[in-house]
Amino acid sequence: METQVYNQKGKAVGSLALPEAIFGLSWNADLVHQVVTAMQANARTPIAHTKFRGEVSGTGKKPWKQKGTGRARHGSQRSPIWRGGGITHGPRNDKSYEQKINKKMAAKALFTVLSEKARKGQILFVDEIVMSKIKTKDGVEVLNNFKSIKGFEKMGAAKNKKGIYLTVPAKSENIKKSFANIKSIEVDEVRNMNPVDLLAYRFIIMAQPKESFAFLGGKLEKKVAKK
Repeated sequence: METQVYNQKGKAVGSLALPEAIFGLSWNADLVHQVVTAMQANARTPIAHTKFRGEVSGTGKKPWKQKGTGRARHGSQRSPIWRGGGITHGPRNDKSYEQKINKKMAAKALFTVLSEKARKGQILFVDEIVMSKIKTKDGVEVLNNFKSIKGFEKMGAAKNKKGIYLTVPAKSENIKKSFANIKSIEVDEVRNMNPVDLLAYRFIIMAQPKESFAFLGGKLEKKVAKK
């Protein structure tokens, strides 16, 4: 499977063979759903917190004697059935929502999403993005150049706040800060790429694809070595 490679001016500069192990996987909705929901659960921070009957304030004295009053039997005003009492099965901020994700599953889910994005023509491969200085105007110009490429005309539309996910092999302050004020784009290193982010954005821009492929392929080599 081959694809076109462009420069930051939006001009085609050659073609590139996509690794089958990364971009040739068939869609697996069950796997992707399992990994994505687990990652979202692991990122969850419980905030809401209710108190048990043993944690609410109030006396532990029996409200009235057990028999002879004609009223129902009660042992404490802190009972969940009393107003101001403890809460039964309420949310707790000490609850852990963590789920285990096998590394092999996480890698395959990532490659499955990349494969689907590539099939839909939503990944733009750029040979290199160079920013000599930090300037938002230069970042806007680069995005406008990419919009001239067929299939990417709607990239960075104003209504789509999560339109573009730009990955670079190594951290670059000039690139990151040049795009920082543009709401439609998120810049991150390829090592931080994950299914949750890829699904949140419509278009993916992969700068220096050969270096990115080498890093992603390293995940596969590590797994083979462990076997």
